[in-house]
Amino acid sequence: MEELIAKRYIKALTSGSDVESIQNMTDIFSVLAKSFKNDKFVQIIDNPNVDINDKLEILLEAVKSANSGQVNNLIKLLVENKRINIIPAIAEELRKNVAASTKIYTGIIYSDSDIDTKVIEELSKGLSKKFDLNISLEFVKNDFNGIKVDVEDLGIEINFSKTRINSQIIEHIVKAI
Repeated sequence: MEELIAKRYIKALTSGSDVESIQNMTDIFSVLAKSFKNDKFVQIIDNPNVDINDKLEILLEAVKSANSGQVNNLIKLLVENKRINIIPAIAEELRKNVAASTKIYTGIIYSDSDIDTKVIEELSKGLSKKFDLNISLEFVKNDFNGIKVDVEDLGIEINFSKTRINSQIIEHIVKAI
């Protein structure tokens, strides 16, 4: 639901803006969205006893360095309509919007074993060539038994599970016998 509301605000915010200004707005809202991971910040924003003007002042002070009338007006509108909590959704939708317009995407490689940076670069180049986009990959070590490549914005998920490959080999041997 928040994504749909965020898309409406973004459509109004980005109409008539160039890619560079949209990128700047994305950076601003990404920093604001990180504030929502701070429990104290969320308590202040969600607290009904805190005056709306105080909330507005806190948010405007956070984006003051951007010196953008559009961003300030959007913050005022969000506070006025009591939709401050959709700021992380706005940041995410802006990020997706910039990625789609610049054709630069990021993905994550999951594995339980370390992967060489050269292999990560080769995977990035291969995916970039396959989809005619610029895809950069980051490595995250976790407990996935194999390798999993995930580019969420494009809906791409590729995985090679060691257990699945072993079971397929066993099935193939059984069928051959």
